[in-house]
Amino acid sequence: MSEKFQELISSNQPTLVDFYATWCGPCQRMHPILEEVKSRVGEKARIIKIDVDKNEAVAATYQVQSIPTLILFKNGQPLWRKVGLQSANALISAIEEAV
Repeated sequence: MSEKFQELISSNQPTLVDFYATWCGPCQRMHPILEEVKSRVGEKARIIKIDVDKNEAVAATYQVQSIPTLILFKNGQPLWRKVGLQSANALISAIEEAV
């Protein structure tokens, strides 16, 4: 997973990573927001979800201690990071800045 993860975030295309867990209420509420973001930004950015329970090493690498944690990467570098429920508009504006 971590090699594939590195490959995904190293892209020139902005990649929004949602670190979540299936048992997390706010994480479940993020799902429709991320769907809306995807429909609005289209191919400008990639959105991936990382289950912290299944990918503990990746979560530890990025010091994810609370979920949901959203990190926007471009060329392997984290450009933006927020913890907790985020609005679609906040996510879209972060993506627009990275494009």
